[in-house]
Amino acid sequence: MRLTDFWQRMADHFGEAYADSFARDHVMAELGGRTVHQALDAGWEAKDVWRGVCRAVDVPHDRR
Repeated sequence: MRLTDFWQRMADHFGEAYADSFARDHVMAELGGRTVHQALDAGWEAKDVWRGVCRAVDVPHDRR
């Protein structure tokens, strides 16, 4: 998954205004106790970060 696709999915789920705020502030066990930005900066693949977000906030299966 490309980062542009990842960020579009984040915006689609959380809304344009909230997606980046969520990505900066929400620490998730699914990402090893990291935020989205920290996981991406640490070298996690975008698809793995998206899967973690999906598990953490129960993104509907049809939007995964």
